[in-house]
Parts: sequence; C-alpha cells; structure tokens
Amino acid sequence: MHTVLVVDDEPNYLVVLSELLHEEGYEVFTAQNGETALHIVQETDLDLVITDMRMPGMDGLALLKAVKEDNPNLPVIMVTAFGEVEKAVAAMQAGAFNYLSKPFNNDELVVSAQKAIEHYAILRENTRLRDEMRVRTAFANMVGKNRKMQEIYTLIQKVAPTTTSVLITGESGTGKELVARAIHCHSRREKRPFISLNCAGLPETLLESELFGHEKGAFTGAIALRKGRFELADTGTLFLDEVGEMPMTLQTKLLRVLQERAFERVGGSQTLHVDVRIIAATNKDLKEEVEQGRFREDLYYRLNVLHIHLPPLRERIDDIPMLTAHFATKFAKEMQRPNLDIAPETVRLLTTLPWEGNVRELENTIERAAVLCSGDLIRPEDVQPDTATGHESVQWNEGLDVEQLMPPNTPLPDVLNAIEKKLVEKALERADHVQTRAAEALGITKSLLQYKMKKFGLHRR
Repeated sequence: MHTVLVVDDEPNYLVVLSELLHEEGYEVFTAQNGETALHIVQETDLDLVITDMRMPGMDGLALLKAVKEDNPNLPVIMVTAFGEVEKAVAAMQAGAFNYLSKPFNNDELVVSAQKAIEHYAILRENTRLRDEMRVRTAFANMVGKNRKMQEIYTLIQKVAPTTTSVLITGESGTGKELVARAIHCHSRREKRPFISLNCAGLPETLLESELFGHEKGAFTGAIALRKGRFELADTGTLFLDEVGEMPMTLQTKLLRVLQERAFERVGGSQTLHVDVRIIAATNKDLKEEVEQGRFREDLYYRLNVLHIHLPPLRERIDDIPMLTAHFATKFAKEMQRPNLDIAPETVRLLTTLPWEGNVRELENTIERAAVLCSGDLIRPEDVQPDTATGHESVQWNEGLDVEQLMPPNTPLPDVLNAIEKKLVEKALERADHVQTRAAEALGITKSLLQYKMKKFGLHRR
C-alpha cells in the first residue's frame, strides 16, 4: 500500500484531501505544519508528500528543500494559491515533482499523485538494480564444474520461471543466498524486488516487525510506521535465511501468509494483500526439527515444495582451483592489482584443506592473502594465518640459544621443518590428538594443522 503525507495548516482541507486519497487506496498521514511534516518524513517510509505553500513557520518551500536533503528522490507536490507563479517556479527549481493551483479538481490531484508515485517507484527500482548489478549475473557468481553443482544449475533453470516455493539447505558458507538470487534473477520477477531477511539472532518481537512491519506506537520504540519485508517484497521474492531459527509462534503467522497471501502489521488491524514468492534456507535438518517438535510440519511442507541441497566444499574439491582463480580475479580488481596471481603450489595446498567454513572461508582466505602477500604472487605461506609476533614473543626468545638448535652445516629449512614437526607432535600428544585443541595450543587453524600433519606424515588417530 502506498503512503502519502498531506501537509496544510487548515484542518478542514486536511480532512478533505485525506478522504479523497483514502478512497483511492492510499494510506494517508497528515501534518498541520512543516516541522511536524519533516519529522514524519524522517521516520516513515513515504511514497509522496503533498504540501501547501503558505504555512506559518516552515512554509512549503522550506519543507520541500528539507525533504530533498533527507531523500532527494521522494516526490513532493506543491499546492499554491491562484496567481503565485513565482513561488510555483521556485518550487519546481527546488525539485518539486509538480504544482497544483487552487482551486483544483479532484481528478487533477489523483492523476498527479499517481504519476508521482509511479515515478518514485521507477527511481527506487533503478537504485536497487544498480546496487544489485553484480548479482544480476547470478550464475557468474556461482563457480563450479563439479557434477553436483551442475545438477543444481539445472534445477535452478527449471524452477526459476515458476512461482514454486524453494527450500535451500546446506552448511554455513556454501552459498545458499547466491542460489536464491539466481532463482530470482532467472524468474519472471527479475525486475521486481529481491528482499532478504536472516531469521537467526533476532528477538521474536523484532523478527515479527521485520517480517510484517509495524504501526506507530505498536510497541516501545515504534515511533513511526514501518513497512515489513513482506510488504517491501510485494510482486517480487522474499528470501528467508536460517528459517529453522524462527520461533514457533511466528511460524504460525508465516504459514498464514503463505496460505492467504495476507497479513496485518504489528499493532495494526488493516489486512494487507501481497504477491510474494518465498525462498527459504537453513543449515538445519528441518525434517528432524519437525520430529523434535521445533518446526511446524505444515509449514515445512509449504516451504519444501522443491528442495535444493548445496554440498560442502570438501565434497567438491575439484572446484577449488576454479573458485580460487575466481576470487583472485575478484580481489585483484577490487584492490586495483591487475597482476595478482596465485602460485600453483598454493592451489595444491588449498585443495588439501578441509574448509569447514566452505566457500565463504575460502573467499576470506584469498582476500586476506591478497592483502598480505609480498608482490603480486600469492604463495603457500600467504594463505596461512598470521601468527602473533608481538611483545610476548620477543620476551620468551630473548634468552634462547639458537646455535643449540642448529647443528653445524645443517640447512636452515631442515632445521625449521624438524622443529615444526616436533612442535606439532607434542601439541597433538598434549591434546590427546584432538585436532581442534592442538590447533588452538599452536595458535593456528585446524585446517592449517591438518596440512602440517600431512606435510610431516603425521597420521590421524
């Protein structure tokens, strides 16, 4: 539902315009002065402001300029007295969408309001498209030739043109949102909004407000009307990430929206109807959550019309070289380092690591290496964690007799490898071969510990 603010110091005029716009299906806010109007503009998601020119205190022209400072794209229609040509020209120069001279007929106002709101919608859509320019080439961001990934690409192409709800599962960092965006970008809704919401980590009341919006005064801190994600995603796609974390009470309300395509804002009584495609994602086994009574079975079947499971990176090792090259190219461009490259031995090292954080961990590793590497070649040491070399390290080695560790005529690499192997062995023994604890004791990641174990021939228990 589109929201309009009408500003005029004459109460009767506010009533007349409010009733007219209500009949046209708009949600109307009113203010009798510029100061109150500006507060509403700053606190409410509006689609249009209609203001009188002559008002005590902050007049219409001053309000127009203040609105444009807050939101340059928000359209403002000025209402001027007959014959105020100079003020009308000044308003247009200051960015007014249009001006109406009193007296005007109702049709003239309705048509002007409709055009202004349509224009604003186009501007917001263009802004959204610019912000999502990179994700519009959705498959370009999904890298992989692995057989399982090829099957996923085929599924995306089949389900995208439909309105079918999709449930995407997989471990954290496998790229579930990329799949959701790919489905949206290859659907008939591609030019409509793609709105996402992470359901994890939000209190129930806040999550409900994020989903359905709230009316002014609905709860403490609700100082103005706010549209929820369902309302913002109307005619487009809503991506609910970590849907398995949603409280049971909200699962019931979500089920109602999926069934009826209707809801009320928190604290409101007006029923809003939406056309939204739902794509949900989770790293949990929702079937097990249903069996344990933590997730509604009827909601599970509503969401799980088509299921896409993303494999962890350790099950698509053959994609690591391609992913590594993709991320290196990405960060070379972002950091303006066109000659940045990765050594073959670095790629070989990366294929030996378990990647518990999946593709996201690999991406972060390449980004860190691009920052820390000397020159333009990422070497194996660049993808290892930067261990502490601060004041504490200097203190313990001040009295160290290095010559005792270096037999005469022994190459330095052999000495360092022998010491490193001994340290890894001791750490594993002290940790009873629990790799996570051993890695923490050494100050390295579990992935790097496993690489060193393989390097020195230390087998797992």
